[in-house]
Amino acid sequence: MNNFQDTMDHTQETEILIATQTYCVERPIYSYPALHGKLHKKDKVSDPIGAKLKRAFSCTPKKIRNIIYMFLPICEWLPAYKPREYVFGDIVSGISTGVLHLPQGLAFAMLAAVPPVFGLYSSFYPVILYCFFGTSKHVSIGPFAVISLMIGGVAVRLVPDEYVGVGGANSTNSTEERDALRVKVAMSVTLLSGIIQFCLGVLRFGFVAIYLTEPLVRGFTTAAAVHVFTSMLKYLFGVKTKRHSGPFSVVYSTLAVIANVKKLNICSLVVGLMCFALLLGGKEFNERFKNKLPAPIPLEIVAVIVGTGISAGFNLEESYKVDVVGSLPLGLLAPATPDSSLFHLIYVDAIAIAIVGFSVTISMAKMFASKHGYQVDGNQELIALGICNTIGSLFQTFSISCSLSRSLVQESTGGNTQLAGCLASLMILLVILAIGFLFESLPQAVLSAIVIVNLKGMFMQFSDLPFFWRTSKIELTIWLSTFVSSLFLGLDYGLLTAVIIALMTVIYRTQSPTYTVLGQLPNTDVYIDIDAYEEVKEHAGIKIFQINAPIYYANSDLYSNALKRKTGVDPALIMAARRKVLKKHAKELAAQGKHKPSVVKLDEDAETGGEEETKQEEEIEENAKPMTIESLVQKTFPEELERFLPPGPNVHTMILDFSQVNFIDSVGVKTLSGILKEYGDVGIYVYLAACSAQVVSDLTRNMFFENPFVKELLFHSIHDAVLGAKVREALAQQETLATPPEEDSEPIVDTEE
Repeated sequence: MNNFQDTMDHTQETEILIATQTYCVERPIYSYPALHGKLHKKDKVSDPIGAKLKRAFSCTPKKIRNIIYMFLPICEWLPAYKPREYVFGDIVSGISTGVLHLPQGLAFAMLAAVPPVFGLYSSFYPVILYCFFGTSKHVSIGPFAVISLMIGGVAVRLVPDEYVGVGGANSTNSTEERDALRVKVAMSVTLLSGIIQFCLGVLRFGFVAIYLTEPLVRGFTTAAAVHVFTSMLKYLFGVKTKRHSGPFSVVYSTLAVIANVKKLNICSLVVGLMCFALLLGGKEFNERFKNKLPAPIPLEIVAVIVGTGISAGFNLEESYKVDVVGSLPLGLLAPATPDSSLFHLIYVDAIAIAIVGFSVTISMAKMFASKHGYQVDGNQELIALGICNTIGSLFQTFSISCSLSRSLVQESTGGNTQLAGCLASLMILLVILAIGFLFESLPQAVLSAIVIVNLKGMFMQFSDLPFFWRTSKIELTIWLSTFVSSLFLGLDYGLLTAVIIALMTVIYRTQSPTYTVLGQLPNTDVYIDIDAYEEVKEHAGIKIFQINAPIYYANSDLYSNALKRKTGVDPALIMAARRKVLKKHAKELAAQGKHKPSVVKLDEDAETGGEEETKQEEEIEENAKPMTIESLVQKTFPEELERFLPPGPNVHTMILDFSQVNFIDSVGVKTLSGILKEYGDVGIYVYLAACSAQVVSDLTRNMFFENPFVKELLFHSIHDAVLGAKVREALAQQETLATPPEEDSEPIVDTEE
């Protein structure tokens, strides 16, 4: 606390010292040509193609070592392993995580619509592989509720509950055949999603995760939690209902449970609720005393052991018709090749599973990496997940990802490296090879309660709504739209819809940016919003306009309109006002008998007087051509015309601040050229200030500087542009005073409406 107070005092002293300091810089006013006339570009000498090829294909020990470290991170961190510091924490963490793997593996297999033993396989093979290829030291790879539910949705869609095998609908062989087909579907989806992840990783497409922004991921996982919750209700109540997938599946599943609530199994419900209360209370105890406990109490394994003991002791399956896990054959299955003929039916689901699995994993990995001070490689994480899923599918596993609850346990119990996960997988191997049969009497209601309690963290994400309401309505929109679309359209189509909506919000932000009119903080070169601060003042005759987005096809017209609206300077209105002034002035002169209109416009339907009158009119019109209103309005008006002008700002310079514009496309350049012409036609200069090198390159490439004079309108900063405008106006006034007045000439006015 004392250190924190000392830091705050030191910070305040530094801020006071900075506020009392001033600086003074003397330099020329830098327009773009003036600045670049003093700069000399560095000569960039590119290597010959032969040298580049030689360097690319050269084989050095350092390059080989880097390649090995890139694709096999274990070769880098294992030799640097510190047994005295790491081994105890890894052992405790591995045991704690392995204890969670068992019940979650069995429970998530139910979500994936495959026999429970396949959940154990998915908790073993991928975890071992990730130890070799993964870059995160703390994430726990294995079955994950959201991914398992997505796998189950595909399996049920292709092999529905109504599937009838060779032996008929009521035969045991029919159920076994249906489960075998669902396993085949799950293997195929896992293989294809693994191939997609591996290819994206090799092609360095790890950046795809940036399109899954945090509000999108949290809204998606919250909707997935609702899906998981509704799918677990039938196991908790012990009712037999059809499993639904696709759009509105969450509604159909809930209605199916409600319709069969009269057939619920009281014993199954009591066991499930007892387990639910035990887990919920135990988790609150772990959370409250987490600083005093050496490790969280493994409540899941306690629930599994107690539930299995009660079920076996009272023979709940036979006496009370309670659904149990069933057969858990010992030993590992021989490798089998997934059915690639199903790829055309499942590729959309595989893409969604691949992206969601990677997004959840990289999000947790980056969180732990930031906390513990190491780096994770998104591309290598894609490769690692791809290998885990691809090779794992050969051994009858289903798609895996990072489990949120297991990862938090692995990190909080002292895990230091990937060896903690490896130890956890060895515990699962022990269950698969030796003691798996002990859990065959485990009630499915217990697994259902374990899954529901583990959804608590996801349901807590509803608290995001008031936070986003206060901070960002756009992020709130992303969260809600993702949640609603994923809830009712299904997780696959919901994710696609959410990504599209998220991208549309990006377009909306750039299409509807913030437009600001800037003013100067007196006696500084600081320019800020005139509407926000009282001290900020505008320069007479100068308007400074700022946009905080790129200028491109979607917002170029809006930019032009906002410029006129915010600054109050519309060239079209100025031109119209000047036309009106000239006409009024001409009429006044005619009334005074000084002048008369030089051109008379006749109606098309009026009769012509004769050849002499027609020739006279043509001669007058011919003489009037060089001096039309369009040419007169661009000239300085005599003082006697000022009384005809409407009240308004006398603006001579518009400065467009491009400091926050990172690019401009061809449509934007055309719009900018139109702005220069419009304001130039009414005698207003348009300057561009603080253009980045990229914007200048875009302007050059789109022929904006076809007229070399235009480069004189570019300035290094807003202050340079302001000073340049003032110098230009001062010189113009000097020239006006130095020029002798010319004799009045008769204005030639076109009175055509």
